[in-house]
Amino acid sequence: MEKVVERFINYAKQYTTSDPHSKTYPSTDRQLVFMQNLVEELKSIGLSEVEMDKFGYVTATIPAKGVDNSPVVGFVSHVDTSPDFSGENVNPQIIKNYDGSPVVLKNGVSIHPNDFPEILNYKGQDLITADGTTLLGADDKAGVAEIVTAAELLLNSKDIKHGKIRLGFTPDEEVGRGTDHFDVKKFGADFAYTLDGGEIGELEFENFNAAGATIKISGRSVHPGASKNKMINALLVAQKLIGMLPPTQRPEHTEKYEGFFHLLSLKGNVESADLYYLIRDHSFTKFEEKKKLLTEVVGLINLEYGKELVQIELEDQYYNMREKIEPVMHVVEVARQAMLDAGVEPKVKAIRGGTDGARLSYDGLPCPNIFAGGHNFHGPFEFVPIPSMLKSVEVILNIAKAVGKLKV
Repeated sequence: MEKVVERFINYAKQYTTSDPHSKTYPSTDRQLVFMQNLVEELKSIGLSEVEMDKFGYVTATIPAKGVDNSPVVGFVSHVDTSPDFSGENVNPQIIKNYDGSPVVLKNGVSIHPNDFPEILNYKGQDLITADGTTLLGADDKAGVAEIVTAAELLLNSKDIKHGKIRLGFTPDEEVGRGTDHFDVKKFGADFAYTLDGGEIGELEFENFNAAGATIKISGRSVHPGASKNKMINALLVAQKLIGMLPPTQRPEHTEKYEGFFHLLSLKGNVESADLYYLIRDHSFTKFEEKKKLLTEVVGLINLEYGKELVQIELEDQYYNMREKIEPVMHVVEVARQAMLDAGVEPKVKAIRGGTDGARLSYDGLPCPNIFAGGHNFHGPFEFVPIPSMLKSVEVILNIAKAVGKLKV
């Protein structure tokens, strides 16, 4: 069990940030370097059918042991870290026996209970953080470490009986392209679980419907001393567009089932400006309404200026997996019971985000999400309690045993 910590720290130190602007797949070569290292590790611990395909997906098999005719279950995690914050030169550190005080890191970063009260739930536990200069990468290298550790335990156990188990590791999840080329049929699982959730006990089979909006504004640059009735400042047009969207539907003002418009990036000058929005909602109807509203705002601005000043490209990224999971709810029940058997209280909730499992569910592989243990992803305040990681490994083992008792 202790190997999960060693593995996670090793994985976290490796630079695997994905790039939303790249046209390659995967979006960064550094992910391929990690994947190749992972291939060698999986082979070294004795897994079968270990391979990395031309897209960078790594898959492997734990052969059945003492069980025939049970469903094939899969476990999936992504190896990339978010481009929202630096994932280079990550320096993980262990906070022993956390005492409830602020965790002071470099660069004035502090994981303070006043700002992050959930950390107090882990008083007396050992925590892993980064050093304040980078994110940690528990999203989702904690999941990778937990799957690999469980796999090694299953291979070496003389007591745990289970059916065939498939493992999958994906790139580019953080930029919404994690399963663009994933071969569900070749993977060969009847259902699977992503290990990509947060706090201990999370069990999720709902997620956002998601789209990205690329907006380009063409201004008109004229010397400011002679610009009356001539200049069109693209940055001010961008400001106008932002102000026309409801401020209550921004991430910082929403929770639970409330969707949002998230301005992810804005850059430009007088001559031109580029904006990128994330559009999210659990309700497909409200999701479509949000896309329509943004398109209408663009149209109103163009109408005001009497020209196609603003251009928008909308791209759907993934959809709410609930529709695909509800017909096979026994898959969720298996995970729920596995948590209870590990002494973990299941916390069934909707994901305010997305996982590879959402896309996989629509591609024919039902794939709910279970906890990997981390908190405060995508920034320097990230931490993961070590006992949560150990429980995640235990839940994987319990799922393997439970599925081994099912019949196809």
